[in-house]
Amino acid sequence: MQEKGSISIHTENIFPIIKKFLYSDNEIFLRELVSNAVDATQKIKRLASLGQYSGELGDLRVEVAFDADKKTITISDNGIGMTAEEIKKYINQIAFSGATEFMEKFKEAKDANEIIGRFGLGFYSAFMVADKVEIQTLSYQEGAEPAFWVCDGSTEFEIGDGILEERGTEITLFINDESAEFLSQYKLQEILDKYCKFLPVPIKFGTKTESVEDGVDEEGKPKYTSVEVDNIINTTNPIWTKSPSELKDEDYLDFYKQLYPFSEDPLFWIHLNVDYPFNLTGVLYFPKLKNDFEFQKNKIKLFSRQVFITDEVKDIVPEFLMLLHGVIDSPDIPLNVSRSFLQADSNVKRISSYITKKVADKLAELFKADRKAYEEKWTDIGLFVKYGMVSEDKFAEKAKDFVLVTNTEKENFTLNEYKDKVEANQTDKDNQLVYLYTNNPAKQDSFIQSATKKGYDVLVMDSPIDNHFISHLEQKLEKTSLKRVDADVADKLIRKDDAPETVLTEEQSTKVKDIFNKAINKPAYNVQIESLNPDELPVTITMDEFMRRMKDMAAMGGGMSFYGNMPDNYKVIVNGNHKLVNRILQEEDEAVQAQLSKQAFDLALLSQGLLTGADLTEFVKRSVSLI
Repeated sequence: MQEKGSISIHTENIFPIIKKFLYSDNEIFLRELVSNAVDATQKIKRLASLGQYSGELGDLRVEVAFDADKKTITISDNGIGMTAEEIKKYINQIAFSGATEFMEKFKEAKDANEIIGRFGLGFYSAFMVADKVEIQTLSYQEGAEPAFWVCDGSTEFEIGDGILEERGTEITLFINDESAEFLSQYKLQEILDKYCKFLPVPIKFGTKTESVEDGVDEEGKPKYTSVEVDNIINTTNPIWTKSPSELKDEDYLDFYKQLYPFSEDPLFWIHLNVDYPFNLTGVLYFPKLKNDFEFQKNKIKLFSRQVFITDEVKDIVPEFLMLLHGVIDSPDIPLNVSRSFLQADSNVKRISSYITKKVADKLAELFKADRKAYEEKWTDIGLFVKYGMVSEDKFAEKAKDFVLVTNTEKENFTLNEYKDKVEANQTDKDNQLVYLYTNNPAKQDSFIQSATKKGYDVLVMDSPIDNHFISHLEQKLEKTSLKRVDADVADKLIRKDDAPETVLTEEQSTKVKDIFNKAINKPAYNVQIESLNPDELPVTITMDEFMRRMKDMAAMGGGMSFYGNMPDNYKVIVNGNHKLVNRILQEEDEAVQAQLSKQAFDLALLSQGLLTGADLTEFVKRSVSLI
């Protein structure tokens, strides 16, 4: 039988476009051809289970091989095979999907969705790397004759008699010079590991050497010998295809190590398994994040029926969930024909909402089941939860019951618990509840001590997301504001009616202000005389809470660049009731007045980490002279 003809394209001659531009990454040719081979293998398995094929199935597998000298790559299977007529139908008529027709025909059969092929175009990705492609195939159908097909990358093809003697298909690619990199054991193994690691049919790629036990030596110790075995590159039943009841913690941890070999063990995980209103399986892991906020994006891998598609899942997974690791597998996620890009679809939004809900439910379950264990993990997961709350309202609504705040005594509270703790003492004269926080307990220790002397509690808000989380809390919590503990002197952080009376006259206050302005001589520092508790520091330096917060957000890239570019301005609060101020007023020598004022100012700078360089050296020398 000899026949020649032209490939039939349903609309126009798009073959050059398919070859050159349809696929964004030429290495996916191997994914497509191996997936098609798996597809063919799944079909024969399904037909046998339905009683429509009674022959021996044999050892169902797909094999990939290459010959560097002949410049060929061969993908073979012992699946359903094709007749010459089916080659014309499925290969020559571009965009007709054999798998789609098969699923429609057997849609009532269980697990018909295992069939991978959906587009009918995957085969032609072979011409991205090959000058010529040959097919040898033999259909499973009784009495079928082996068939042969060849095409040189034009719209011309040739069909003839084949040479296969057993059921299946063998596709040979004659690699072009530009794609010679693929004629490499390492390169092909790399691609197979990336895309085919979890396909449901064994994929053989050459052989490998293994050591096997071979008796014992004279001392009774095991002897080992090296043997060549098939190199099966994939795990055909990964854990996300199994029921959680079949799995132990070790199974999840082993799979995590398989995905991320050099990572620490995850904190916990969520097994996804839903079949309505969409199909979705997978396992998502909570990694140890700490406070570095390094976005480990591209750590969630998207599969479609166990074929790796991409690790760019931002359209499926909300931004805050990108911090998770793991696998999502769904045949219902719409892809373009190259399987390279997600397409807008209502299923994507529903899947995103489902995953968000599952994550929130898991965290709530952990919190309720073992509060102590949850608190021990909070250092790792707190960043994740806060990030989720500021970015996703639906998550925030659920998370408000299990988000924790931690004070300087390392005590953890839910939001309701913390309100009950501080409400009585930290409500100001305007009936506004004020939460105090520090973002650097060591640096702001003097301010923390001043606050705690007044019976105030101080939260630790030192993660990179906390600037945004603080704003979130102020929006969501009724009549509540948050102030950094060094935003003002302790007496003014939470304004009460019982403010200390001033001991200075108006004339004395003016004089003290002039003395300090002359000693400081820096326009960015605005001197104010305040009536404070005599036990407070003589001088305190603060930045306006709003301005400081905007600058912190600008430093994080929070869209506040206008504030980030503004010069720093500080308030220099001089405690008019402190004994040092009285000493300065009584001192007749202006040089001594200036020296005492500058020393008090530099001490305030030092407490804020603002005293550096030559000013710090001068302060040290002055301190020595005053001893």
